[in-house]
Amino acid sequence: MPAFNEERLLGSSLSAIREAGKEFEKRGWAVELIVCDNNSTDRTAEIARAAGARVVFEPVNQISRARNAGAQAATGDWLVFVDADSRPPPALFADVFREIEKGRTLAGGATVAFEHAALAPRLVLGLWNLVSRMMRWAAGSFMFCDAAAFRRAGGFSEELYASEELDLFRRLKRLARSEAKAIVILHRHPIVTSARKVELYTWGEMALFLLRTLLAPRRTLRSRDACYSWYDGRR
Repeated sequence: MPAFNEERLLGSSLSAIREAGKEFEKRGWAVELIVCDNNSTDRTAEIARAAGARVVFEPVNQISRARNAGAQAATGDWLVFVDADSRPPPALFADVFREIEKGRTLAGGATVAFEHAALAPRLVLGLWNLVSRMMRWAAGSFMFCDAAAFRRAGGFSEELYASEELDLFRRLKRLARSEAKAIVILHRHPIVTSARKVELYTWGEMALFLLRTLLAPRRTLRSRDACYSWYDGRR
């Protein structure tokens, strides 16, 4: 879990992950919970440790680096990435277990549901879920991946400040084709995430970022300042 100044929602997210993780444990799998403190200035690390998580530190404030640092510290055969404002239901982890047990899946994600949101954001999210399933693009709020495949693919690009999950899954899909494996987007039990971006940022701000990304994707996604909604500290 990458975490930058997440003291507000971190506790409930970690509690949900602990509960969902029992779906693995009761099937005989060991679970380790790792939080990467991405140079937070609040109680993020303290809350994570109190919840029983192992805390690693990444001084450069970048989601890709935080996720890579957590993955590097992990010792398991599979990696599960969950954002600090998201809560996986236990049934989602049970679905992940079944996919892994099939032996054909290399990586995957899940559809997303807002905890609370107005109609317009929910419609936009519904469109994303449709695209996600069609294109097999995982949302950053929830991803799982064979650990060895993650490393063969090179992990998350540290050149990107946003959309690093789409870039990773582009490479994972290529790897999956070469190894006759599958990429799946689970949809029966969506990951529940906060709608804080649509609450904290205006439609104009979000539209401006989208326009910049469409017109100059490389320059926009490689700029921390341009990807302000992930890094300006609004929580």
